[in-house]
Amino acid sequence: MKTPQRLEPLIEDGIIDDVIRQLMSGKEATVYVVRCGEDTRCAKVYKEANKRSFRQSVDYTEGRKVKSSRQARAMAKGTKYGKQAQEEAWQSAEVDALYRLAAAGVRVPTPYQFYEGVLIMDLVADAEGNAAPRLNDIVFSAKEARLHHQTLLKEVVRMLCAGIVHGDLSEFNILLSENGPVIIDLPQAVDAAGNNHAMSMLERDVRNLADFFGQFAPELLNTEYGKEIWAFYAHGDLTLETELTGRFKQDNTPVDLKSVVRVIDAVRDEEAAKQMRLAEAKAALPKAGR
Repeated sequence: MKTPQRLEPLIEDGIIDDVIRQLMSGKEATVYVVRCGEDTRCAKVYKEANKRSFRQSVDYTEGRKVKSSRQARAMAKGTKYGKQAQEEAWQSAEVDALYRLAAAGVRVPTPYQFYEGVLIMDLVADAEGNAAPRLNDIVFSAKEARLHHQTLLKEVVRMLCAGIVHGDLSEFNILLSENGPVIIDLPQAVDAAGNNHAMSMLERDVRNLADFFGQFAPELLNTEYGKEIWAFYAHGDLTLETELTGRFKQDNTPVDLKSVVRVIDAVRDEEAAKQMRLAEAKAALPKAGR
């Protein structure tokens, strides 16, 4: 096929040797199958912001770090440089997340290089060596649905233990490889500790899994794995060995407002006494000097 313009610099610089075909075109990128030496890989070409249907919601970008305070100011003001910096940060978010998750053992495509706005990574293949299908293109037995659902719950836990929430996980961005499900599409991934929306995003990701696999194994529809996983995480008890039940009981114990008020009053009185002691100490300083 004719080499896409965005991939020409990679061929010129020897990053890839040939473009075999277009694999898919999604809401934020177009993916091509490419040849790198003897290996067949993917080249993910990110679309420009004005051509992308997935918008950079502040819910996703909250808590993300930028290279410098200058970039942060420019992004806040919406200048031309700021928009460019924001676009680079959006693209590099997936690259950073992939390297981080791959190192943690999460089932994601292995990333190899990010060059000129193009991400080179593994081609996820099925048993015949063809590009692996998405979950939404497959019909499962109840047994298969339960198995894949449990596998993906473990991957969600592994991601969270690595400090990351996918943020847009569903049957549309999970591929079924020869060795099981592989999670893709991570430009909207968020830092679990640095984003105030991380909890709701994780719960939505897990609910999406239950809704999809629940078509084949209906008992999954009544589970509360998302809330259970986050509760373990929030209390610092989540590990790769944590046993999940899918049940979650909300703590509805009424708040003892009188006790809270007493604590606040005690802290206020302690602070007032501290300030008084400081004032007395300052007042005594001139006398000591005479």
